[in-house]
Amino acid sequence: MTVENTKAEDQVEKPEATEAESSADVEAAVVDPILEEAPETEEQAIDDTARRIEELEEQLAQAKDQNLRAHAEAMNTKRRAEQDVEKAHKFALEKFVNELIPVVESLEKGIESAEQGEGQHETMLEGMRLTHKQLLDALAKFNVEQVNPEGQPFDPNFHQAISMVPNPDMEPNTVMNVFQKGYTLHGRVIRPAMVVVSKAA
Repeated sequence: MTVENTKAEDQVEKPEATEAESSADVEAAVVDPILEEAPETEEQAIDDTARRIEELEEQLAQAKDQNLRAHAEAMNTKRRAEQDVEKAHKFALEKFVNELIPVVESLEKGIESAEQGEGQHETMLEGMRLTHKQLLDALAKFNVEQVNPEGQPFDPNFHQAISMVPNPDMEPNTVMNVFQKGYTLHGRVIRPAMVVVSKAA
């Protein structure tokens, strides 16, 4: 019976050894694929991170560009508003100036008429000259300038030609006569000078 018991024990131990070996084989089979897949997973993670970094850098660049554009647009709007206010201040008197110009011209015509008359008009003429000068000085304080371009080259920005006359004694496109003086406000034309321009004979 001792021999049989020994055989039975051997038979019981053998299956245990076989199960242990099988378990080790299974673990080895499971571990090996994981070890093989690990490098691929790390590379994929690195690639995903790199792609994400590129996307974020691109979004950051776009945000910076949009910020710069918005800042530039704000500066342009501010500059335009300042220019509009400056123009409003400069040219607020335009209507007032247009009302005063005929007064100046009436004085000038009165002076011309008095100059052509007899000596008894000398006192009145002197008074009109003084009034005319005072009026022009007052306008000049508000940057209103009279344009009297006789003898000067014709400038279409400030002069309006009503006729062209051949004149061999003058250079072509020279203002021969001023039919009506012009006026500017801060350098901007309120009314162009009406002129006669010379042309080649």
